[in-house]
Amino acid sequence: MNKALVVFQDKKIRRIWHDNEWYFSVVDVVEALTDSPNPRNYWNMLKARESENGIELYTFCVQLKLPAEDGKLRETDCANTKSLFRIIQSIPSPKAEPFKLWLAQVGYERIEEIQDPELAQNRVKQYYELKGYPKDWIDKRLRGIAIRQELTDEWKNREVTEEKDFAILTNEITKATFGKTVQEYKQFKKIQNQNLRDHMTDWELILTMVGEKATTDITIAKDSKGLEQCKDSAQEGGQIAHNTRTEIEQKTGKSLVSKENYIGITEKKKLKHDEKR
Repeated sequence: MNKALVVFQDKKIRRIWHDNEWYFSVVDVVEALTDSPNPRNYWNMLKARESENGIELYTFCVQLKLPAEDGKLRETDCANTKSLFRIIQSIPSPKAEPFKLWLAQVGYERIEEIQDPELAQNRVKQYYELKGYPKDWIDKRLRGIAIRQELTDEWKNREVTEEKDFAILTNEITKATFGKTVQEYKQFKKIQNQNLRDHMTDWELILTMVGEKATTDITIAKDSKGLEQCKDSAQEGGQIAHNTRTEIEQKTGKSLVSKENYIGITEKKKLKHDEKR
């Protein structure tokens, strides 16, 4: 699974896979190390100060596009692990050493995953197991992640690159499949910042996979390009999942659009364990 966001001590750090290694947002690293209210200004002042001493920190960076707060991709100073170690030397912070250890571990795990892709999947599996999700659910969730990745890769190759456009297309599939946008669905399930898919039932996960797999195949078959054409394909893919849902609901007499969620699943697991003792 491609994780474009990682967390160090509750601070989110954007990253991108470039030239066969991770590159991290320098501004995000500065914020994590300094807790500065204006990390961009701090970074600019740091570069100016070090320049006076004959050290040009900008030479350790490359400009890469990362998603900004508005969802658009913007050029950002980024550095790989080796360059970040050098930049960190110029930042007086008690968090520097813990961050170096964290950074080394993040890079090492990615190298492991490239050599053996199953490791990435196993780490995600372990995450859900620790949360207390049922094994059958985890299997479906992992398969859904792979299908989602295949779809987003296809979109990226078809002139759809911005995060907000991914969200628009995802909403088209979800609305066609379930009659709700992602946000409406989250409100329906009474969840807020959590990932909607982490709170879907087995059938909801299956139907999501149907919609996204159908969208991928239709996009390829129609050679859809750009947001508008890909949106048409997304609606058609979602409609296929909707038709499947409708037929099952007619046969069973039950709605597959569920208010059920997995909030507090760890506590529920603990309670069940205590009851068996």
